[in-house]
Amino acid sequence: MSWQPAQADDLQQILSLLRQSQSPDTQIQRQVQAQLESLNQYPDFNKYLVYILTKLFDEQEATRSLAGLILKNNAKSHYEKFPDEARAYIKQECLSALGDRSPLIRATGGILITTIVTKGSLEQWPTLLEHLYSCLDSPDVNLCEGAFGALQKICEDSADQLENAPSQPLNVLIPKFIQFFRHSHAKVRSHAIACVNEFITPRATALMSNIDLFLENLFQLANDTDSDVRKHVCRALVMLVEVRIERLLPHMQQIIEYMLLTSQDTDDTVALEACEFWLMIADQAICRDILQPYLDKLLPVLCKNMKYSEMDVIILQGDIDEDEHIPDRIEDIRPRFHRTRSRQHAQNISDDINLIDTNNNSTAATPPNSQAEQQLQDENENDDDDDDDDGPGANADQATEWNLRKCSAAALDILSNVFRDNILPILLPILQEMLFHSNWQIKESGILVLGAIAEGCSYGLIPHLPDLVDYLIKCLNDKKPLVRSITCWTLSRYSTWIVRNEAQHNRFLIPLMSELLKRILDANKKVQEAACSAFATLEEEACVQMVPYLKQILETLVHAFRKYQAKNLLILYDAIGTLADSVGSHLNRPDYIELLMPPLIDRWNILRNDDKDLFPLLECLSSIATALQTGFLPYCEPVFVRCIVLVQQTLETNGQDGSPDKDFMIVALDLLSGLVEGLGSNIDALVERSNLLTLLQRCAQDPMPEVRQSSFALLGDLTKACFRHVQKHLSFFLPILTQNLNPQHVSVCNNAIWAIGEIAIQIGAEIQPFVSIILESLILIINRHNTPKTLLENTSITIGRLGLVCPNDVSSQLARFIRPWCIALRNIRDNEEKDSAFRGICNMIVLNPLGVTNEFIYVCDAIASWEKPPMELYTKFRDILYTFKQEFGDEQWKQLTDRFPLPLKQRLQAHYGI
Repeated sequence: MSWQPAQADDLQQILSLLRQSQSPDTQIQRQVQAQLESLNQYPDFNKYLVYILTKLFDEQEATRSLAGLILKNNAKSHYEKFPDEARAYIKQECLSALGDRSPLIRATGGILITTIVTKGSLEQWPTLLEHLYSCLDSPDVNLCEGAFGALQKICEDSADQLENAPSQPLNVLIPKFIQFFRHSHAKVRSHAIACVNEFITPRATALMSNIDLFLENLFQLANDTDSDVRKHVCRALVMLVEVRIERLLPHMQQIIEYMLLTSQDTDDTVALEACEFWLMIADQAICRDILQPYLDKLLPVLCKNMKYSEMDVIILQGDIDEDEHIPDRIEDIRPRFHRTRSRQHAQNISDDINLIDTNNNSTAATPPNSQAEQQLQDENENDDDDDDDDGPGANADQATEWNLRKCSAAALDILSNVFRDNILPILLPILQEMLFHSNWQIKESGILVLGAIAEGCSYGLIPHLPDLVDYLIKCLNDKKPLVRSITCWTLSRYSTWIVRNEAQHNRFLIPLMSELLKRILDANKKVQEAACSAFATLEEEACVQMVPYLKQILETLVHAFRKYQAKNLLILYDAIGTLADSVGSHLNRPDYIELLMPPLIDRWNILRNDDKDLFPLLECLSSIATALQTGFLPYCEPVFVRCIVLVQQTLETNGQDGSPDKDFMIVALDLLSGLVEGLGSNIDALVERSNLLTLLQRCAQDPMPEVRQSSFALLGDLTKACFRHVQKHLSFFLPILTQNLNPQHVSVCNNAIWAIGEIAIQIGAEIQPFVSIILESLILIINRHNTPKTLLENTSITIGRLGLVCPNDVSSQLARFIRPWCIALRNIRDNEEKDSAFRGICNMIVLNPLGVTNEFIYVCDAIASWEKPPMELYTKFRDILYTFKQEFGDEQWKQLTDRFPLPLKQRLQAHYGI
């Protein structure tokens, strides 16, 4: 098929626009973009683009490539609307680009081909694979490389299609790819391994049947002179650890020694791929046995790799101490996901190793790539997620993404959890040298090492922690901002030890709080962020121990409002919300409220209803409303009304893509929960004047789990605070709650169960028509393998509450749930919810004692878990114990209690004389 431009002037006009689009002037770029967009109305525009890409050999390659990338974007959006003859011409011509002398044009052609494939299927282009396969044997290295580049992209984007195609192309392709591992041209070798690597994780049948051939040829390339080849070799070995480690075991000694060497490769991208090996092997059961002999070599390598490179320091502006006056860039403010409320009776908080070296304000120059080259790099590295700002193609932020430093730190973290204190004899001398090194970058990386091992080596470090914590607190005043920021993070990792070391609070906790508060007001934005995050962690650990210092804390956080720019404001909201969660009603003092609320309300008034900066503010206010309780009353009505508006707008308004942005609704529901929980019955009049319950009916039916999760939390809170409004709608809500008892959505299920328990307490025996269906679901959940702890606890409490109000219906099923019920509730603290659940179980035991006879040791253990039961409950416990002792008889009772652990015997004797 041959096509020529009908008008030379049209071709020149398009070429002129493509050249202008590379202007550094953003105004010109916008104008050109609009003109190029308008040309999509012209039927032959896409033919012109592919003609420029593949035929105009004298044109600058950047312009030609840009034509191909614009065509790629058009195809991604509108390929199905292209005329048939245009599609045929584009397919024909983009194949011809694969042999172009320019690597940029070859790569652009490959991207265009894979875009067309992903818009349809390989079956719709039946000659493609055969054509690419035939090109591999071409004596023209450019054509071979171009075809391999296209195949690599097809393998990346369409691995499933290749694996499941009826013609089974992988049976031919994979042996062919392996054959090219030994090609003389490095780029071809690199493409060949990359193609095969796409089929390791999915365990493609064609690869698994050629696994020996693959490994034999892969090992031959271990010391290849080309860094891209070595990178793909490392990546293959890392994936094979996960899917076929048994095939690597005979060679494991050589592989480990190779990875040790390659983790120190002069090319950081190769070293990073090798370093992933330690992360992957740490998850394997054989880790301890195979790595133990190499720890003395491995640990120093990981520590060395944790040092910032010179380029990192430049990009992170590590030598610029004061940058708070420089405005945040929009791209620095990453998307932030809200926390939905889940009603839980206990929560395990685990510290993740948070090693994201953010760059608040990078002005570092990007490499002098053309627009086409840079866009092509972005396409290659992040082709299937154009909206992902966090991708590797994010220009100057590349050093802030996953890198060798972070991978090494994560590997040390996980390995310290495998080997625990056994690594300290190796690490402590290394740490001693790093922490006191004259080079600040080595000192900084030593502080990072200390943070990375905080969890795994927590016991063995105890004798050293007094001196180490003293040292770290001093480092909070280091002249280098990157040292100050990493010190904040590392100290947060030791906050549990600091807070629990009550005998020396004056030495550790108080100085740490004081210094962190200074760093929250640091002139460097990165330090502000790290200090704010570290302080939030300290708040979670210290809780009411923060109360004596609340005035100083609040003055600092409020001052930060005047200093912080957009990005750090988000973290500041979190620190304030966490403080409210941690100290609770201690925040409810007029002087504290006068300090805290004005800046928050000022922000509240500034932000529009469609501004996503509302999310963290709403979360923060939710925690504050819960903590302040009646202290929030002066601010309650406007906040309540706005939340109702946000929910209603979301329900009635569709976003640009045809679906509403439900995040606004979710955070508004969560803030309403906070208001209701904090204000209790004081919310009644506002609920009465609103259409909240009608809106909540719609939210409770929403297909999005997060919306239902927040809806059920609010329903439970409303049930406790102003039940008369909920009562009118129970015929709607109870069936909906029952339908959501699905543990596949843990938080939705959790909140639905909690809300049912609260309703049961309010309506008593009226819940009877629903009991059998609810109970059946709850019994399945409580006996389910791997049910999360909080879900087990909520399920148990609601079963107990159902037994309290409908004991005859629930007691008949006692034998099906009593053991897991007792285990779930023995560890939760004594409170009102636990009390109602245990009163329910006692009622059921009286009605059906045979239902617990076989599990009576668990009943006794659960009873003994109470520190000080209320008198009514204490009496029930005593009566049950004496009744069973009498029924069993002395001999059988002695046989039973002889099996009790000694602490259980002692508690029952001390509390109940039995």
